[in-house]
Amino acid sequence: MTTVSIAAPEADDMRRLGEAISHIVRGGDVILLSGPLGAGKTTFAQGFGRGLGITEPIVSPTFTIARELGGRFHDGTHAHLIHVDAYRLGGTAYAPGQDIVGRLLDELESLGLDEELDQPGADTVILMEWGEQMIAALAPERLEIHIDRPADGGIADQPTSEGTRTVTLTPYGGDWADRIAALVG
Repeated sequence: MTTVSIAAPEADDMRRLGEAISHIVRGGDVILLSGPLGAGKTTFAQGFGRGLGITEPIVSPTFTIARELGGRFHDGTHAHLIHVDAYRLGGTAYAPGQDIVGRLLDELESLGLDEELDQPGADTVILMEWGEQMIAALAPERLEIHIDRPADGGIADQPTSEGTRTVTLTPYGGDWADRIAALVG
């Protein structure tokens, strides 16, 4: 597994990266976006959607959990984007002995997303924010994108909204490593 780190100094750089990655995806792909609040996950998703030719606004689906949007892959074929925000999943009500992954999978099933995540359709791309807890169980082949915010350098060294984000791409399975190498090559 080869990871690649890319600097994104401005919001437009994050959108351009999202757009570039949209040009190498195809149906059945699963992409996980992770990083702290305010890191730029939704900004990345906006560029990703733009690259798929989606004209609807790309907003964080935090309260709706998932949004389904239609667009086109880079080759012009139909693309079905499912943009999931798992931040609000996995509440505190667990069945006795149930682990967090089991709880999250149950919630995804109740939303009708478990099958899409387990076996995305031939024209479907899953873009999931905050899904670190469950994604390995659902998608052994995936691209993980982690966005780090810079720290303010103060005593508590808190994340700041200023400065360059570092985006780390980690391919898992399939031909993701080759696609990422071609992207940055």
